[in-house]
Amino acid sequence: MESKTMPTMVNGLDQDALFDTLEAVKKDPKIAKFVFRAKNHWQTGGVNETVIKDYYGVGEEHCRPGGFHLVNDEPPELLGTDKAPNPVEYVLHAMAGCITTSLIAHATARGIRIDEVATQFSGDLDVQGFLGLDPKVRNGYQAVKVELFVKGDADAATLEALGHFARSRSPVFDIVTNGVPVSLEVTAEPSAAAAA
Repeated sequence: MESKTMPTMVNGLDQDALFDTLEAVKKDPKIAKFVFRAKNHWQTGGVNETVIKDYYGVGEEHCRPGGFHLVNDEPPELLGTDKAPNPVEYVLHAMAGCITTSLIAHATARGIRIDEVATQFSGDLDVQGFLGLDPKVRNGYQAVKVELFVKGDADAATLEALGHFARSRSPVFDIVTNGVPVSLEVTAEPSAAAAA
């Protein structure tokens, strides 16, 4: 009877599965292609909800039963009811999560055990751009500051380099700092009142 070997767990990830994934992608780069999707519906005021359920990856469609429901709102100063983070705060959340995940994955690949990762993000935004009051002010963040703390079983220089490497491999950091082509298709339907 063949015995199963226990996976080599590093930082909560299966290191053997990570290397198997790398080899599989090297052999068949098509399985590296993913398409992520989100559907949003306005509720009232500044409140809207995004449902993230299905995606394409590793050559096939996937669907999560029930999906994930993320609510967006605005703080009262921006006419919201403060029931949830606003979209630009979700950008900070996405970048924080992605840099952390990238750091853990690359530390695991190198066999570096991590004890703690903590990040703090702050984004400077001037709403004059969003409000259309000053065309010289951009609509989005003017600057984002990231403070990253990492503690693990390597020397400080290695851990610092790992933090910078994780940033350079983070898909969300890449999206935010390099931009990405975004197309918009609008379907408009006048309400009954507008048609009357």
